[in-house]
Amino acid sequence: MSFPSTRTLDHVVHLTPPGTFHDTAEQFRQLGFNVIDGGTHANGLTANSLIIMPDGAYIELLSFTHPESHYPPSSPSHESRRRQPWANKACGWVAYAFLGAPSSRPPLSTLVNERLRDEGTSTRYEAEVAGGRRRTSDGIEVRWEITQPARWSEKLGGTRLPFFCGDLTPRELRVPTRPRSNTKHPNGALSIAHLRVLAPPSVFAGVANELTAIVGEPPIEVLQEEDEEEEGEEPRELVWLLDLPGQVAPRWHPHLALCEPDVENEAELRFVQTHGAGLFEVGVRVDESAGKRGWSDTPFGRVAWIPV
Repeated sequence: MSFPSTRTLDHVVHLTPPGTFHDTAEQFRQLGFNVIDGGTHANGLTANSLIIMPDGAYIELLSFTHPESHYPPSSPSHESRRRQPWANKACGWVAYAFLGAPSSRPPLSTLVNERLRDEGTSTRYEAEVAGGRRRTSDGIEVRWEITQPARWSEKLGGTRLPFFCGDLTPRELRVPTRPRSNTKHPNGALSIAHLRVLAPPSVFAGVANELTAIVGEPPIEVLQEEDEEEEGEEPRELVWLLDLPGQVAPRWHPHLALCEPDVENEAELRFVQTHGAGLFEVGVRVDESAGKRGWSDTPFGRVAWIPV
């Protein structure tokens, strides 16, 4: 039996405060990205814009249209806003998505849950649910389905693990890579290089087991084994290779890196103290001629520049 891939990077989600949709787009334009309008989601609670890479993966800039206090107490709209999965999340790199498979039978969630069970972890993915939005540019309805980890909406849950997003309408409606100008960036961005997930030592092994089950492969690189860890040595890091949408044998594989925080890095320590295990940094491969080096902090998340 042939099973669908569960390691294809689809997109990364960056959340900012309610009403900052246009400001955030401008901040990322200042970093040299080409930002295009996405649209308002079907429930009207959120809106997004997109940074589409030439290889088809993308960054989603997301914000709520209004704060929770905007909606009348006890109203259906207030309850929907309160229960929205992003409602309790701290702003920043709030999630990352792998490409789903809506036609899979059994459903993708069933496949992933079997693997998680085999790994001995209690984490489970919920049954697939439909979602959608209407594009700002032409009013076309875009539809998909997602499956996400149970308890994903909790403040400290979800950012360490991917959700899955599979298209019910053609993917090019959700991710318009044409015209080619949509994927050309003044900063020379070529692709997402890595997703860097931080996990405190106390939960590192558990998160590693979860990611191994979800990706469907063990990590390819072990920089520091747990039983070899000694004082003064580098923090542990595990790496998985991901695939890209629509590419059978990509020349470049994005990296999913699970790392312990560096005890000498205040930003990393503060992140795990505030967020628990979660997505700390997104790396972007850029043409070296564009001159991007090091990293840049947005008001809510870090971008690392990887010249090639």
